Amino acid sequence: MKTTFIAIAFIVSHVTLFAQHSLEKLWQTDSVLTTPESVLPAADGKFLYVSNMGTQQENTGYISKVGLDGKIIQKEWVTGLNATKGLGLYSGQLYAAELTAVAVIDVKTGTILRRIPVEGAKMLNDITVDAKGAVYVSDSRANKIHKIENGTPAVYLEDMDNANGLLAVGPFLYVLTNGKLQKIDAKKNKTVIAEGLEGNTDGIVHVKDNEFIVSGWQGIIYYVKGDGSKQVLLDTREKKSNTADIWYNATTQTLYVPTFFRNSVAAYQLK
Repeated sequence: MKTTFIAIAFIVSHVTLFAQHSLEKLWQTDSVLTTPESVLPAADGKFLYVSNMGTQQENTGYISKVGLDGKIIQKEWVTGLNATKGLGLYSGQLYAAELTAVAVIDVKTGTILRRIPVEGAKMLNDITVDAKGAVYVSDSRANKIHKIENGTPAVYLEDMDNANGLLAVGPFLYVLTNGKLQKIDAKKNKTVIAEGLEGNTDGIVHVKDNEFIVSGWQGIIYYVKGDGSKQVLLDTREKKSNTADIWYNATTQTLYVPTFFRNSVAAYQLK
C-alpha cells in the first residue's frame, strides 16, 4: 500500500509540476491580413512585423506592421513579395523567405534592397539569424536547410524531413522536422529532443534554458522541455484556426500567433 501511495504521489506531483503552463488570450487583430504566416518584433520591440503570403497569384505577398495592442499600423508596408513566410532581422535588415529566394529589406525605408536566389529551392519556409549574422532558411519541400553568409547561400543540412521551424540559440540550431524537434550542434551532429508533435510542426521559440514553445500549423501549440516532455497549451484544430510561425516575448511572456487562413494575429499571455 505504501509503495503504491508513493508511486501515485510521484505521478501526481510530476504532472502538476509540468502542467503549470497555460495560455490566456489577450487580443486578436481584425481579419484584414492576407494569409499571415510569420511574426517578428522590430529591433526596438515597439511593434511587430507580420509576413503575409498573399493570394495564390505571384508577388501578392507583403509585410505588415502591427502594434503590440493588436492594431494594424500599416497593412502593406512592403509589397511585391512572393509567398512570404519566415522572417529574420539583423543589423537593420529584414530577411524574408519567398518561394525560391530570400528578400533583403531595409527596415528604415521599407524597400527591397536585393534578393538572394537559392539554387534548387522548392519552397523556402522559415528563417533564423545567428549572433554573427548568418542566415539560415529551411526548404520544406526539398528537405534542406540553407545557410547564407556574406550574401552567398549554400546547403547546410540535407535529408531534413519536411524541415520548417528554425531557431538559432548560441552555438546550436534548433530545427522542426516532421513531428520532431531536433538540436544541431556546430559540427552538425543531430539530437532529437522531442517527437510525436502533431499538426505539421511549424514555429519554434525559446522560453528559457531547454524550454520551448512549438506550433503545429494545423492549430496546436506545445510547451516542450529539453527532456522531451511536452504539454498541449492550445488546440484550435476543430475551429480550423491555424497556428503558424509564432514569436515569443520573454520579457512580457507574450506569445504571438499568426492564424493563416483566419487572416489575423492573436496574442496570448503565457501563464
